[in-house]
Parts: sequence; structure tokens; C-alpha cells
Amino acid sequence: LLGVLAAIGTAVRIASTGIRGFEAVFIVLILGGRAYGARFGFLLGVLTIAISSMLWGGFGPWTAFQMFAVGWVGAGAGLLPRNRSVNPDARAKRREMYWLIGYGVVASYLFGALMNLWFWPFAVGPHTSISYLAGAPFWENLSHFGMYTLITSTVSWDTVRAITTGVGLALFGVPALAALRRIKL
Repeated sequence: LLGVLAAIGTAVRIASTGIRGFEAVFIVLILGGRAYGARFGFLLGVLTIAISSMLWGGFGPWTAFQMFAVGWVGAGAGLLPRNRSVNPDARAKRREMYWLIGYGVVASYLFGALMNLWFWPFAVGPHTSISYLAGAPFWENLSHFGMYTLITSTVSWDTVRAITTGVGLALFGVPALAALRRIKL
């Protein structure tokens, strides 16, 4: 099951790569992590990025960071609070989907920030208002990083990813989650 979902995630990632922030792979990862737990979600994220990078030829120094960050996106969905009732009603299912949509939006922005963090100290150069300053106070560097992230990805890539993830979960979340849970039994 992990292999099948990783293959689906890989296909979705490759199909949506290159469309300025449109990344539907988070939908697969969040639903898989939610249905099968945090460990499964983490492995699903790591495998999806590894396989799609091998097939697409996108391996680089960022790949390990991307695998780890996407793995935590899948794991986080499995760590969200669960409804303990045996037969959840429609309101409980809606509430769960609201949680997943909210989580997907937040995870989209956090993923973008984490991916910026791995190269930010080296990418900008030492003499700009958003550069990393060795020896500077933590809060000063944090504000520089926040501005760098806002300028480079939050306004564009991360927002499109958040919208894509939220809309995708709203459209496909309930039936896909029900199907994944049926397979679990």
C-alpha cells in the first residue's frame, strides 16, 4: 500500500511540477498520513520525493531537505486529533475535513519556509537587508529570514500550494479518505 500511494504521489508530483506553486502532491500525503498514521505519512512523503526526484531528474543538494520536510507534512496529518467514535456522523466527518484543510494550508506555508531555510544563509550574499548576518542577534536574523521568505516564496509559490492543497482536500478529501480507510480494514 505504501508503494502504491508513493507511486500515485510521484505521478501527481511529476504531473504538477513546474506550474508555479501548483503542487497537488500534498493532498495525497495528507490523506495517506491521516488514514494510516504518522509513521506511514512520513514514509510516504520521503518515498514520494525520492522516487519522483529519481524519475524526473531533480536530485540536488535540496533533495534531502525536501524529503524530510515533505515527510513531516505526511506525518503531521497522522498526528492531528482523532475522532474516537466508532460511527462518526456527517458533522464529525466535516469537522475532520476542516482540520485537514486547515492543516494543509499551514503545512504548505511551513514547508515553503523550511525549504527556504536550508539555503537562505548562502543564497542572498552578505550585504543586503535580508542577508544572514553571522554574529547578529537571533531576532535580527529571524526578521531577515522572514522578509526573505515572504519575498521569494510566501506571496507566490506557498500561497498557490496552500490554495491547491485546501481546494483539493475539500473536493476529494471525504471520498478519498473513506476509500483509504476501507482498504485499511
